[in-house]
Amino acid sequence: MILVARLPQLDGVQLWHLPSAGAHGIDIDRQGNRLYVACDGGALVEVDTTVGTVRREWPLAGVPDATFFNPTSGLVHVAISEPGLVQSVNTRTGASSQFTTARGAKTTALVAPDSLYVFSPSHNGVLALVET
Repeated sequence: MILVARLPQLDGVQLWHLPSAGAHGIDIDRQGNRLYVACDGGALVEVDTTVGTVRREWPLAGVPDATFFNPTSGLVHVAISEPGLVQSVNTRTGASSQFTTARGAKTTALVAPDSLYVFSPSHNGVLALVET
């Protein structure tokens, strides 16, 4: 679930239930009023932030780590350290793709407008992925 509260008073508390367990990685689409929540239960869930309802969900290839939404492309990138990949979901079309990184590569950074850096212990460095 997601716990929601109004800032700075921390009032108006709500619980938004998710169809998959273990909300882990989360990012927001401010323009589209959507949250993207990668869950340990194996799903990426899209939640409408105006009412807290689930709109869509996509299966994930493993337990997620970092999650980033790119407002320019509409892609949500989810790092999955086991087996070692980045799964990208196109929120506009629903298509999903995977790029193999390395086992344990789970820390990522989104660099606008189209780059995702994946920190890889196996490579002793950073993998630079560019959206095309």
